[in-house]
Amino acid sequence: MTAIHEAQSPEPKYRQVYAALSREIQSGQWKGGERLPSEADLVRQFGASRITIGRAVRDLQAAGLVERRAGSGTFVKRPAVAAGMSFGLLIPDLGETEIFEPICQGMMASPPAREHALLWGSVARDSGSKEDRAWQLCRQYIDRQVAGVFFAPLELTPGKDEINGRIARALDEARIPIVLLDRTVLPYPRRGRYDIVGIDNRRAGYVVTEHLLRLGSRRIAFVALPHAAATVDAREAGYREALYAWNAPVERELVSRLDPSDRLAVEAMLAGSRPDAIVCANDRTAALLMQTLVRVNHAIPDDVRLVGIDDAEYAKLLPVALTTLRQPTREIGDAALTTMLERVARPDRPARDILLQTELIVRDSCGASLEGLEGSKTIEGTH
Repeated sequence: MTAIHEAQSPEPKYRQVYAALSREIQSGQWKGGERLPSEADLVRQFGASRITIGRAVRDLQAAGLVERRAGSGTFVKRPAVAAGMSFGLLIPDLGETEIFEPICQGMMASPPAREHALLWGSVARDSGSKEDRAWQLCRQYIDRQVAGVFFAPLELTPGKDEINGRIARALDEARIPIVLLDRTVLPYPRRGRYDIVGIDNRRAGYVVTEHLLRLGSRRIAFVALPHAAATVDAREAGYREALYAWNAPVERELVSRLDPSDRLAVEAMLAGSRPDAIVCANDRTAALLMQTLVRVNHAIPDDVRLVGIDDAEYAKLLPVALTTLRQPTREIGDAALTTMLERVARPDRPARDILLQTELIVRDSCGASLEGLEGSKTIEGTH
């Protein structure tokens, strides 16, 4: 930036300063969110008075090019998020994992959604594996040049990490922002470089395990499906942390990755670990395991207490109403859309974890008395 001398132009000096700064901002020399030099620096650079610089900066502000923040300085204004943008929903487990449908409903009900379009994509169910369908959706969104993609990485398949990474790289190369729903692209505890909207899964595992510990259980098992998402590893970490904090046994045989509908596998787990309570990684696992426990003559909660995580619609309708941790799914959807709009407006900001508050829902499966319970819990009676 060089000094401007009044002899070079009949325009007032403040207009010359304004024009020079305006050109630099609009040409991209100054990026959105960057701080302009102080007025003292501008006085030296332009060889102008402080009054002249102040007038030029006020005109830049009036033109919507900069914003002045008290005590911080003058910053280049970020471009507003354009109306009428389209965002892709890339959720391979939609219809299989119960939380995603209400999350999507929360997005669509969010006030900012009225100005934008949420695209579900279209891939036939018979068009290859779940991994193939996810990749086809990714390519569709890239071809349509969507403004961003809400991505819930695949789980429950051996090749999930490879295809999740491939999808993320393709969207990055297409310069399409990603907001992750519920889970990371990378295995736990690696985080990755994208915004994530969901719950604190480690805390979730801790809370449900501690609830069982407060009820007197000590041999508490953890059961999850094989090849589960990174969220399940985080929940297991919280489960272990709670056991450690309460001086309860933290034993390898108490943790199982198995098919909860497999009678032989469940019988082997019960014989090997002899649990008096079981933390299930989610409500689907708990529902399947509950059916198997009934088949092998294990009464719930008399023989073994059972808890889940999610509070799916059917949790209170199971043969024994399920104690679980409620995810605020609609609020997650609303927060995800807000996060995406902020990411589009400010692509260079650091990645964030947006973690919403959960609620413990106490029902019959944990065997809790309706008296003497403390803390943030909702107690529901027998259904």
